[in-house]
Amino acid sequence: MHPETPVSITDTMRALAYVGDLSMGQPTDHSLRTAWLAARLAHASGCDARDCEAVQQVALLRWSGCTANAPDFSALIGDDVGGRALLMSQKTSDPAYAAIGRQVMDARHQLSEIHCEVSGDIGRMLRVPTDVELALRSIFATADGSGSNVPASVYIVALASDIEVLSRAQGLERMLDIIGHKSGKAYPAPLTVIALRQAASWLEVLDRDESWQASLSFGALADQGTVSLELLADVIDLKLPWMTGYSRRVAEAARCGAVAMGLGMETAERCHRAALVHGIGRAAVPNSVWNITGRLSAAAREQLRLAPYWTSRATTRIGALASAADAGSYAAERLDGSGAFRACAGVSIPVEGRIVAAASAWIALQSLRPWRAAMTQDAARALLEAEADAGRFDSAAVRAICSGSAPSEDRTQDKVVLTERETEVFRGISLGLTNKEVARSLAISPSTVRTHVENVFRKLECTTRAAATLKAVTLRLI
Repeated sequence: MHPETPVSITDTMRALAYVGDLSMGQPTDHSLRTAWLAARLAHASGCDARDCEAVQQVALLRWSGCTANAPDFSALIGDDVGGRALLMSQKTSDPAYAAIGRQVMDARHQLSEIHCEVSGDIGRMLRVPTDVELALRSIFATADGSGSNVPASVYIVALASDIEVLSRAQGLERMLDIIGHKSGKAYPAPLTVIALRQAASWLEVLDRDESWQASLSFGALADQGTVSLELLADVIDLKLPWMTGYSRRVAEAARCGAVAMGLGMETAERCHRAALVHGIGRAAVPNSVWNITGRLSAAAREQLRLAPYWTSRATTRIGALASAADAGSYAAERLDGSGAFRACAGVSIPVEGRIVAAASAWIALQSLRPWRAAMTQDAARALLEAEADAGRFDSAAVRAICSGSAPSEDRTQDKVVLTERETEVFRGISLGLTNKEVARSLAISPSTVRTHVENVFRKLECTTRAAATLKAVTLRLI
């Protein structure tokens, strides 16, 4: 198994912020603008430089748990992306807002538990300071609650986010009116006083140009080295349970394919990195669209075509990962020009893009999807070879990838050990199967499945499926 792929912590944070913005239906600079506003609020309220850095870290990672509870939001309100965008707009006069608000309120504990556990775990893996991790685990706390140990950064970031979203969604005057009414409830009154006095001038700075981004500071995290790029891939895949581990497998297939084609290790590594991030744009498309089992409408097809577009757009936001995102954004292109989103053809598709396209199709065809069963390796090979003969895939890439051996499982067992049965059971649970479905597939009782799942949760020290899945994939246990 290929070793983990290093990437800087700050670039990972920027990428997670980008994915979070897409998941929440926000402009792709929402988290960055919120971070800048939060730093201004913190400074104006007397916080020192360290605390100002902390609120920026919280702002960038605030929505990192959004892919984890996307399945639950989708089951609840249908459009997990548009629904969350509507909730953030706080347009109380909109009947749709009231309807969604009631549904989410009834399920708020479950939704926030999933989000906060995953966000906190991501923060820990990024080695953020303890107070930042605690803030991520308390991100939905309000000032009128009973949480005496909630870091001040939670309220500062919540207020900064309201300033950013509401000024854009409802205008400056209405934004000031709403945050005034939320004073002492959502956030402390002294913070609101500062915001009411200075928000307008801060927004002018943000809207003038993008020079403000140079003042964003990641503090000590900027000097703490690297984290695994596979973590970002795993967070991306959390959005759709049936995608669990998908990006890792595509990356391995792409790297091996490039090596088999004799392209050299440098190209192989570029393919590996591109495959790990090729799914960034999936966050912008509602789960209800991804899960369609029947004929796709024209509108649904257009939404799916835009997923690689949003991966391409990530190049302006994620630092040194830009080249990987650019190459990965060609995953849905086809050599005959029939792909998405560019509909480019032939040599205009870079070799890394052609390899990732073949690798993603190879892995997808052999994976269970809501609309079909997983294909056998022979059936997947026959279909891909036919597509290559028809001029849609690179023939050399298809031959190299399809002739490669299956990746080994290389499980990490120095800290957590799962039994063979626990692994079998939780692999099914991680893919979104119910206890009954897993029981049926393994010819065991649902109560036995439940016992194994409880054991896995205990060993991984997690309380939600999403958090346990992220940890198990990161540790290569499934």
